[in-house]
Amino acid sequence: MSKRNWPDSYAHPRFWPAWLAIGAMRLGAWLPWRLRLAIGRGLGLLAWAAVPRRRHIVDTNLRLCFPQLGDAERAKLVRETFEANGIGILETATGWCRDPRHLRHRVTYKGRHHLDAAYAQGKGVLVVGIHFSTLDLGGALHSLYFPSDVVYRPHNNPLFDRFMTRARSRIFGEAIDRHDLRGVVRRIKAGHIVWYSPDQDFGRDVSVFAPLFGIEAATIRLTAKIARMTGAPVVPLMFHRNPDDRTYTIECHPALEDFPSGDEVSDARQVNAFIERAIGKYPEQYMWLHRRFKTRPEGEPELY
Repeated sequence: MSKRNWPDSYAHPRFWPAWLAIGAMRLGAWLPWRLRLAIGRGLGLLAWAAVPRRRHIVDTNLRLCFPQLGDAERAKLVRETFEANGIGILETATGWCRDPRHLRHRVTYKGRHHLDAAYAQGKGVLVVGIHFSTLDLGGALHSLYFPSDVVYRPHNNPLFDRFMTRARSRIFGEAIDRHDLRGVVRRIKAGHIVWYSPDQDFGRDVSVFAPLFGIEAATIRLTAKIARMTGAPVVPLMFHRNPDDRTYTIECHPALEDFPSGDEVSDARQVNAFIERAIGKYPEQYMWLHRRFKTRPEGEPELY
């Protein structure tokens, strides 16, 4: 539904589900740690059982990317993916609704000197993040070390979008609509760090095809375009929940070399190579729920 078709008043019954979701997230953010994990896993398993279409998408993505897995291993990873993404809902609530300083003792930051070095160039920095289930909590915790802006996709529900945008604006210097290229360039040229996640399929018109786990994937050209327009270094960043389910690791990597190279496919390959490495560490925490390979090269069949 277009935002123009929504009721004028947030008190309208059409917004009641969004109010309920917002209230649940505010409450969930303050629950004891173990209870948050248990509820998150439960939500994930509920979705795993109740939404076969989404389960099929996850299974297809994993079958394509990890063909070495047997059926039983893949089925286990599908289930773990839903569990991790269920926990991610509570982690997102925590990132949006609470001061991230209360979790600083749970965070290890590796490779911080790479971002320090990039920032010291004085050209701003484009940080390449990835759509892990921990994404929004990771952004909140990263803000404790480096003030940053974030590029985001607006939510279709205007009430939830307002809640989400206000939360992100509290965490980040500025929350920038992903369609606002000028805003991204302006902030980087002003010397800011901008967090951007290029690992989704936005269609043929804005993408080139480059391999991801050996599958030709529509990979957005915007990462290289922003780097070219600003001259800013592009710094890859990972964020994971550790196996103890109590601590997190932020891991910064050296800025991409010879980027942009002038070859869009080569640039996309370099970005995807980093995304592969990041996913490979904790594959269950990636958001396999989206159709990463929905856009196919001419003549190839649909995969989902």
